[in-house]
Amino acid sequence: MTSINGASVNSAFLAGQYGLQNASDGITQAASNIAQRTAEGSSSSNNVQENAQVEPSNGNLTSDLIALNINSVNAEASARVLEVANDTLGTIIDTIA
Repeated sequence: MTSINGASVNSAFLAGQYGLQNASDGITQAASNIAQRTAEGSSSSNNVQENAQVEPSNGNLTSDLIALNINSVNAEASARVLEVANDTLGTIIDTIA
């Protein structure tokens, strides 16, 4: 019988968790940028000079929406990694038992 290396399954779990965390951080940042941009756009001021001094957040709405979509796909992929690692671990346990 061949040796089973638990480190590779553990690495898959760690990679999935790391991916989910990064995707979550990216989603939070993109959503925050969108919310900030929306708040800046909805603030009404009659003073044009005052509006000119407000600095918009980095990037534009399109890039924030794309980042939101990309991070959503990354989160789904990371969740799939965790699902496969979980199934693999279950198969290993069933085989050993």
